[in-house]
Amino acid sequence: MMRRLSSSIELRLVILAGVLALAAGCAKKPDADATAGSGSNTGEFNDGAAGAGDGSADDYDPNASGLAPIYFDLDQSDIKPQFESILEGAAATLKSSGGSAMIEGHCDERGSDEYNVALGERRAVSVRRYLYNLGVPVSQLSVVSYGEARPAVSGTGETAWQLNRRAEIKLQ
Repeated sequence: MMRRLSSSIELRLVILAGVLALAAGCAKKPDADATAGSGSNTGEFNDGAAGAGDGSADDYDPNASGLAPIYFDLDQSDIKPQFESILEGAAATLKSSGGSAMIEGHCDERGSDEYNVALGERRAVSVRRYLYNLGVPVSQLSVVSYGEARPAVSGTGETAWQLNRRAEIKLQ
């Protein structure tokens, strides 16, 4: 049992190292226009999305598939009611197309790398479980956790952190 646990931890560390190396090589500078004129010297990302994380139309949507991210509260992996309709739409699309999806779990920058990778995985698994309960075969659903390595937005402060605490469903 202990050997198996050690192997699991070693595998996660190797994966984490690869993800971090990839993220470091792909890091981009924050968009100057996104933070210009915010009227704040706090360094917090401000794109005018006052409803960030509440499921409103102003939420960040990086998916080419048109599926909005599922946002989470701090240190949580429970699906909030306002995101159920997004998941119901994703489930209908996946069931009718027979296609597959990668569910990516993400975190904000707070917490250790190990904690954030585990939390991102819990978020992705929570979305997968929800889709499965809606009738999507588990064989169509994969999960990956990027922890804090792939933020949706750069910056610190509650607005940026809310946008980074998410799961994204990437149709494949």
